Amino acid sequence: MKYIEPHAHMVSRVTDDYVKMTTAGCAAVCEPAFWAGFDRSSPDGFHDYFCQLTEHEPKRAAKFGLKHFSWLCINPKESEDVKLAEEVLALIPQFLDRPNVLGIGEIGLNKNSRNELKVLERHVDLAARHDQLILVHTPHLEDKLKGTRLILDVLKSDRRIKPGRVIIDHVEEHTVKLVLNTGMWAGMTLYPETKCTPARAIDILENFGRERLWLNSACDWGVSDPLAVPRTALEMKRRGHRARAIERVVYQNPMTFLSQCPKFKLTED
Repeated sequence: MKYIEPHAHMVSRVTDDYVKMTTAGCAAVCEPAFWAGFDRSSPDGFHDYFCQLTEHEPKRAAKFGLKHFSWLCINPKESEDVKLAEEVLALIPQFLDRPNVLGIGEIGLNKNSRNELKVLERHVDLAARHDQLILVHTPHLEDKLKGTRLILDVLKSDRRIKPGRVIIDHVEEHTVKLVLNTGMWAGMTLYPETKCTPARAIDILENFGRERLWLNSACDWGVSDPLAVPRTALEMKRRGHRARAIERVVYQNPMTFLSQCPKFKLTED
């Protein structure tokens, strides 16, 4: 089964996960910048992290036959310190030309605070000025609907942002229509404790169709499954979805969105 893993935090995973993903048919993995499991205290820590995402991790993935791409930002969980965020944002442009960088992400909101909103607006401005794709994190559980609305308001208020170049991730039943109605893309995260189970994600596909939707695992330091996408594809098959429809969701859709960045190539020229 051929698929793309469009959102995984591989710096937190062991090499066995790369072996399993490649064996399952993964053609590429995309890694948004994320929280390190603790709050970093200086821009230097982020500089080293961006080097890890753009230099070390692609080489580690390549040892197992997997293409690795990344996104850059300061994550919403660390956006309360606006001064630190501004210093980190100032670092990002020097990394944007690196061959595996797809855009700005995962930006967004965590607790829907004013400082998080300020930093979100600065990220959106950075993406607009450098013509970058955008990947957005929406808050968890009870904050998700409010946070999604706040995020969409920020994005829609900037006329430089083209909806089709934005993916709003971690959508659930109560937010997916809100996102799709804007013309933006929606990502469903297959997470065992929060976000979507495979069954819920397939229900969403059956209710809202396959247009501008993708699946991802967002596997990280917590309880998560790097094979969540192919496992869900098998569940789709069990529920009667045809092979072409499954491939559309797990391969063609992420390929279509990510190929808007000319650096997203799965074969060498």
